[in-house]
Amino acid sequence: MNTVTDKPLYAEAPEWSGRSDGPGPEHARWHSAISPFPLANKRHSAPPGAVLLGFASDEGVERNHGRQGAAQGPAALRAALGSLALHDDYPRYDAGTITTQGDDLEGAHQELSNAVKEIIDDGHLVIILGGGHETAFGSHRGAYQAHHAPLNIINLDAHFDLRQAERPTSGTPFKQIADMVNADTPNSFRYSVLGISKPNNTKVLFDTAEELGTTIHLDEELVDLTPNECAKLAHDIAAQDQPVHLSIDLDVLPADIAPGVSAPAALGVSYDRIRAMAVAIAATGKLTLVDIVELNPDFDIDSRTAKAAARLINDIIIAHAQATAD
Repeated sequence: MNTVTDKPLYAEAPEWSGRSDGPGPEHARWHSAISPFPLANKRHSAPPGAVLLGFASDEGVERNHGRQGAAQGPAALRAALGSLALHDDYPRYDAGTITTQGDDLEGAHQELSNAVKEIIDDGHLVIILGGGHETAFGSHRGAYQAHHAPLNIINLDAHFDLRQAERPTSGTPFKQIADMVNADTPNSFRYSVLGISKPNNTKVLFDTAEELGTTIHLDEELVDLTPNECAKLAHDIAAQDQPVHLSIDLDVLPADIAPGVSAPAALGVSYDRIRAMAVAIAATGKLTLVDIVELNPDFDIDSRTAKAAARLINDIIIAHAQATAD
């Protein structure tokens, strides 16, 4: 996989493959339509589109005592996307993958932040293929630096990921973001979590969330709503002034839909509800950054988690493209 280091962004992108029914746009699928993100001297001529960037990291999950395998997530997500049919000409690019070297998560986060900032500065929507949820700190910092202002963070997740720890882990990213943003502008951290599992988050995490002004919607609350009601809820949260960082931890889904995650959910929020919320957020036209995290192919069954995630990515991009069309 490509690693963003000293060489120009982004010299190479991974090979794509998938079903082929023939040449021409009428047979277009992801693997035939996606382009490598252009080299630095040609990037400004690339029409605005969606840029995929992998973040292959298990280090945060390991530090958080989770089961390993999320570093293989970017490759599995690309494989699941490859054969999906395309019905539009919205540009899609692949910027390769940043890989955590050894236990240097902090160094990988810096590379990720730099890459995300540059891609957003060039006018594109960034889609990060994780990786554990430690991904979110590095990606958010880059978006924050690009916009020079706090973002509206919406996390579809069974967990707050607001832990306090000596070193960053997959359980700390949003506390890290809160500390960073509030240090610059007090009380400017905006965070909503939809899908929280009360039995899987301690009281101290709920207390931290309350102290930070977090908007919370439990999994048991969302399962009592229709998909359309979930969509309206998510739309209303997203339709504010700030750009939106949408982070989707696949462990928010029920274990039968998403077995291939670090921490499978006993209850979870149904796929139609999660999809409805993600598409509604994208349809506001406010998206600047999306993370899809915690896919663990080692524990997936028939690639069902990867396929569920690929459909979310596909539909988010379609909704965003339609919302931002001239």
